[in-house]
Amino acid sequence: MKIAICPGSFDPITQGHLDIIRRTAKMFDKVIVVVMVNYHKKTSTFTAQERKNMIERCTQGMTNVVVDTYVGLLAEYAKKHNAIAVVKGLRAVSDFEDEFQQALTNRKLNPDMETIFVTAEAEYMFLSSSVVKQVCEFGGSIAEFVPSEIHDDIVKRIQANKKF
Repeated sequence: MKIAICPGSFDPITQGHLDIIRRTAKMFDKVIVVVMVNYHKKTSTFTAQERKNMIERCTQGMTNVVVDTYVGLLAEYAKKHNAIAVVKGLRAVSDFEDEFQQALTNRKLNPDMETIFVTAEAEYMFLSSSVVKQVCEFGGSIAEFVPSEIHDDIVKRIQANKKF
């Protein structure tokens, strides 16, 4: 069985993330979407468990996709779950430098794991969780940016946490 991991903070998951997950699910027997706790991000809008639950709701019909959370090294997680690949979405050239550095580090830590870069669809190239949160905080519509299953949850949380 060929297993891939789609890691990220997913705070919150966007249509762009979901597109990468769908496309990855067509290439592998099993896809593990892993909500990674990122200590470089000072605050999160949603807890890791909330993000996991939202992703599960959005991927409900994808029979070969499972969702998990993890704190630690991605290379170690991949070893534990016999994953042969990490799939990362790239929106722009600016994403590549950081992702390439991470891929080389992961390769050094786990030589049996490959990193595959999947380019975002043109309609999602600008889209990030940060953009979603900013648009929502200022009262803009995020309906096209996030899955409908979690839209109301995101709006409710971001409006409740408004800083102005």
